[in-house]
Amino acid sequence: MNCSTEKKPAETKPWHLHRIFALLARLILGGIFIYASFDKILHPAAFAEAVYNYQVLPDGFINLTAIVLPWLELVLGSFLIIGFWLPGTVVMSNLLLMTFTGALLFNMARGLDIGCGCFSTTTESAINLWTVLRDTSFLIPAAYLFYVTFFPRNKPALNRSDDELL
Repeated sequence: MNCSTEKKPAETKPWHLHRIFALLARLILGGIFIYASFDKILHPAAFAEAVYNYQVLPDGFINLTAIVLPWLELVLGSFLIIGFWLPGTVVMSNLLLMTFTGALLFNMARGLDIGCGCFSTTTESAINLWTVLRDTSFLIPAAYLFYVTFFPRNKPALNRSDDELL
């Protein structure tokens, strides 16, 4: 009989790190989406002009996009922060960020001298490499959230509420 009082080192559970990183990624992306939505919601006409300047949508979709997109950003940001409906929210966030990045790259390649419209409808300078890198960097936490949400071997069983990863 071994009466040793030595404590064994705590077992490292890598999914604890996933929980922390996933929470940080959710808070960062959620904050970005919410912040990005405010000016667009307050100035829909100016945002409609920014959407028009991209020259990628038919005229009939410009006003609809200028009205719906900021509210979608606000809802996605809120859902990310509170952790509501994460699989759908993560997919939509990734799709939205990829679309934004693609539109920036497309118009930068076309040489259009237009404002991004990403965070402000009035004060932003023309699309440049910095704008593309900034928006592309948002894909890092989004891709991480996609990874931990949709690849079950990387997270614990989600049958108990205290073991939830996200």
